[in-house]
Amino acid sequence: MIELAHVVRKHGPEYLDKFGDRMPHNHKRALAAIAACRTEEMGGHLEECDHHCGHFEYAYHSCKNSSCPKCHGADTKRWLAKQEAELLPVPYFHLVFTLPSELRCVVRGNQHALYGILFEAAIAALNKLALDRKHLGGQLGMVAVLHTWTRAKEYHPHLHLLVPGGALDNNGIWRPAHKKFLLPVKALSPIFRAIFMKRARKALPTETFPQEVWNKDWVVFSRPTFMKTKKVLTYLSRYVYRVAITNNSLIAQKDGQVTFRYQDADTRQWKIMTLPAMEFLRRFLQHVLPKGFHKVRYYGFLHPANKKTLRRLQLLLWERDRTRADATKQNIASTTEAAKICPYCKEGVMVVVSLLPRRSRSPPPEGK
Repeated sequence: MIELAHVVRKHGPEYLDKFGDRMPHNHKRALAAIAACRTEEMGGHLEECDHHCGHFEYAYHSCKNSSCPKCHGADTKRWLAKQEAELLPVPYFHLVFTLPSELRCVVRGNQHALYGILFEAAIAALNKLALDRKHLGGQLGMVAVLHTWTRAKEYHPHLHLLVPGGALDNNGIWRPAHKKFLLPVKALSPIFRAIFMKRARKALPTETFPQEVWNKDWVVFSRPTFMKTKKVLTYLSRYVYRVAITNNSLIAQKDGQVTFRYQDADTRQWKIMTLPAMEFLRRFLQHVLPKGFHKVRYYGFLHPANKKTLRRLQLLLWERDRTRADATKQNIASTTEAAKICPYCKEGVMVVVSLLPRRSRSPPPEGK
């Protein structure tokens, strides 16, 4: 099966020769990491079965780069296990804040500043309405995740948010939202636009912003998730660690071109696209985030600094919904890291017995 690493190893050197003098350092770092991931260059370790069946396996280490499609399966599982303890027995809402197409060039050239402002503007707009007693009259809890691509891997910066359906007022009283309605998106859109533009202009006083952005509505989307408690987090996890190009979407590389599949956003039908390798790598690299940038952020009573507030709120709401509370606690208690069972004898557990440093000789042959 073709992998992104195969494309990078074959066409990455040519891409660097053509564009290396203009590439950000984080783009070069991503290409190098993906090419080396789970190869001898990264080093590795030897595992043996503790049941003494004689089976051993050698495994190369992962690069851990945030843009590598092979590195974050375990991270997703750990995130789900941790976040399950944060769930509330209430309906949840999925919101999306999208920047207009006229801003994409400006944002792409000023990613570190404007990605942060995108988070700030969306959260500030939500808080402005949520704190108004005409709506919820309290503080929301929000998990926000940055996405920068369309299904065809074109540049399209936007935020996905998961928000519990209700707010916590100044007296610590839970104010539930309607099961099918959180806040009015028509009111959110102009507030979001005004806050983003004000902060963007202050951060980039010499930048020219298109006048057209004031003449159109900015897209804000909101709907209830209609999911059970555990599925809510599974749904959001698809956005937390997903990268722009996944290995299972790749079909072939041939004659300097790369073919991949994607799902059409309108028809939901799967389509095939073939691009020159240089264009394919360009589309991929434009979604590599600036070094140190956090694509997942937590706000309100879901912020890590508000753990005590969240625990009090959980106890309050669990008392109102004992059945769901018991199910949630059971799910949390049953979440454990699975041991790697020996594939040969099916009884022992594979344990690490030795390490191989990076750039060492090839590993011993695979065990029986």
